[in-house]
Amino acid sequence: MRVLVVQNYDNAGPGQVGAALAEADAEIDLRNAHLGEALPQSADEHDAIVVLGGVQNALADEEYPYIPALLDLIRDFEAKDRSVLGICLGSQLMARAFGGRNLIGAAPEFGWRQISMTQHAANDPVFGALPQTFPAFQWHDDTFTLPENAVHLAANPAARNQAFRVGRAAYGFQFHFEADQRLVRHWNDSFAELLRERQPGWLERFEDEAVAHGGRADEVGRALARGWVATI
Repeated sequence: MRVLVVQNYDNAGPGQVGAALAEADAEIDLRNAHLGEALPQSADEHDAIVVLGGVQNALADEEYPYIPALLDLIRDFEAKDRSVLGICLGSQLMARAFGGRNLIGAAPEFGWRQISMTQHAANDPVFGALPQTFPAFQWHDDTFTLPENAVHLAANPAARNQAFRVGRAAYGFQFHFEADQRLVRHWNDSFAELLRERQPGWLERFEDEAVAHGGRADEVGRALARGWVATI
């Protein structure tokens, strides 16, 4: 199993998805697209693709000129029935790739927040075993409309489209299920100045938030990561 992982920003790694891929003995082909590393031209040499988050928005083609090629690559993986996973920015790019509309700055959300599954999630192979509601880590400003052919899987009051599926196994997640407490702590350290500016008080209350929500979020995140890997 060979999986292409597209990283779009420093310190925005695969977290629990990487752990689930390691459990499955997958070979990870990591490309730092934001640093100019080339993307493959097609899905032919990989069994799946993971597109991670980043601070840029999904329409930032001028600043990140690889984005149009990445959209083509996402479509090629899905057309060849190979598993696709988009997280945060990755989900926004997936929505754009399949005909959804990106809504910049329309849904700011940060911290552990509750997610609710839709009626369509009950029979989904990745979501079906989850509780009806669960906490997950959020860090985004943007949202999107669903592509016409997408199955809506999860929602919350801040951003209706929290998760969706296109075809058999192309999944977009607005929320950071890959971000367990260890990764969130890493983000606290890596982006401390930004967090002090944009999320006042977060660093001071983090430990209490982690105790209240982190363990359950980690558990659900592991289940989602393993469920998606099983689709490969």
